[in-house]
Amino acid sequence: MKRAILFVAAVVLAGAGFLAGRYGTHREAAPPAPQLQQGERKPLYWHDPMVPQQKFDKPGKSPFMDMQLVPVYADDKGEQGGVTVSSRAQQNLGMRTAPAEITEIRQELPAVGAVQTDERRMARAEVRVTGWVEKLRVRAVNDPVRAGQVLADIYSPDLVSAQEEYLLARRMAQANAADEPLARAGRRRLESLGVSGAEIGKLETSGAASRTMPILAPISGILSELGVREGAMVQPGMAAFTLTDLSSVWIVVEVPEAQAAMLRIGLRAQTRVQTLPGRTFEGRLDYIYPELNAQARTVKARITLANPGMALRPGMFVEVVLVSAARKALTVPTEAVIQTGTRSVVIVMDGERFRAATVKTGVERDGRTEILGGLNAGERVVASGQFLIDSEASLRSALSRFEGGEIHKGKGIVTGVDVGKGRVELDHEPIPSLKWPRMTMEFVVGDKAALARLKKGDAIEFELRGEADKDGDHRIEKITPWSGK
Repeated sequence: MKRAILFVAAVVLAGAGFLAGRYGTHREAAPPAPQLQQGERKPLYWHDPMVPQQKFDKPGKSPFMDMQLVPVYADDKGEQGGVTVSSRAQQNLGMRTAPAEITEIRQELPAVGAVQTDERRMARAEVRVTGWVEKLRVRAVNDPVRAGQVLADIYSPDLVSAQEEYLLARRMAQANAADEPLARAGRRRLESLGVSGAEIGKLETSGAASRTMPILAPISGILSELGVREGAMVQPGMAAFTLTDLSSVWIVVEVPEAQAAMLRIGLRAQTRVQTLPGRTFEGRLDYIYPELNAQARTVKARITLANPGMALRPGMFVEVVLVSAARKALTVPTEAVIQTGTRSVVIVMDGERFRAATVKTGVERDGRTEILGGLNAGERVVASGQFLIDSEASLRSALSRFEGGEIHKGKGIVTGVDVGKGRVELDHEPIPSLKWPRMTMEFVVGDKAALARLKKGDAIEFELRGEADKDGDHRIEKITPWSGK
C-alpha cells in the first residue's frame, strides 16, 4: 500500500513537471527585481504623482504622463514630516530648488493722480487805491508774464496828489534840513500805496507827478485770474490779477486705505503721463493729507515735481509709482511661494526629504518675495516641481497633512454617526503607529460627504491626523469601506 502511494505521487510530480515544461515557454518571464546599490534604500513601490492610486512594482516611464515613475519608500520617517524624493528622481523630474538669501529689495506702490498748481507759487497783483484802469496790457487768462512786467496802468487822483505832496516836501527838505522828516513821510506814503522804488526814483528825477502808475507782476508765470477790464473802476483790496508759476507743480494721488501705511515723507516718485510717452518725471512725496475719503476709502498724498518747459499741465491724469529706499531682506523666488488661500507655504528641501513650511510674506519685487518669518537664510526651497512632493493627494491637502502632523491608518466599526456635528464614533482596531489599543472613541470627520454615507455597523478603513486639534479632537481625513469585517 505504501509503495502504491509513493508511485502515484511520483506520477503526479512528473506530470506537473511535464506541463510546466510544455506550457511555461508561452508565458513572459517575470521582470528582474531592480538591483540596489550598497546603502541605497528599498522603495516600497513606484507611482506617477499625477495618478497616485496606481502603483507599480518596478521603475520606468509612466503610462499616463511623459515622465519617469517616482519611488515611494517603506522606511520614510513619519516623525520628521514631509516626504522623500531621491536625488535621481529629482533630476529625472526636473525639480529645481533655490536658496533663501538676503537681497536688496525696494517696495513699490502704484497710484493714480492728477496735476495741480503749486499753491505756494501763486501771487496776486492788487490795487491799493481807488482809480480807473487807463490801459490794460495783459488781456487774457493764461497769457504768460514775467516778473516786473507791467500788467496795467492805473489813473488815481489819490496817487497824483500823493506824488505832488512828496515832491513839495522833498523841495522843502532840500531848502531846510528840519523838513527832512516830512519828506521821508511822503515817500513812505507812496510806498504804502503800492508805488515801487523804481517809480519813486523816476518821480524824483523828473520832478513832475505822473498821471498814471503801473501795476507790476510780482512773479513769472501765467495769468490765471483776471479781475479787471480796461476802463473799469478799481478799489483797494480788489483781486485784479492772479499769477501762477508752473515751473513746479503738485501731483495729488489717492492711495487705498490698506496701502496707506507705506506712505512716508520723502518717498521717491516716478510719474508718467499718457500724452508724453517715454518721459518720466522724478519727484518726492512731501505731504500726506490728514483726512480719509470716506466714500472711496483712500488717503491723498502730494508730490512736488519740477516742470521744465511746462510739459505738465494742471488737470492732466498721471500714473505714479512710489518707490521706497533699498533695504536688505530675506527673499525667495516668487514661484516658490504657494498661496493656499489661508496661508503662504514653501517646500523646504533637506537632502532628499521635503517638508512644508508656513511663512509670512512681505513685498514682491523683481520675481522675488520677501519672507518675514518661517524660514531661515540658507535653507533651500523648491522653486519648480512642487506638485511632485505630494504622492497621495492634491497639493493643498498634502501641505495640510505635512503641516498638521503625520497621517495614521486604522480600521474599525461605526458605532454612531452625527452628521450635523461632523463626528463619527468608532470601535477601532489597535493603531500601532500611535500606540493606541483597541477602543471606542469619537472623531471629527473632514469629508462631510463620506460621513453622510456612513451608518451604524459599517466597517471602514480610515486615515487620521496624529496630532489633536485645539479642542483635543483627532480628525479623520479619509474614509474607505473595509471588507475585513
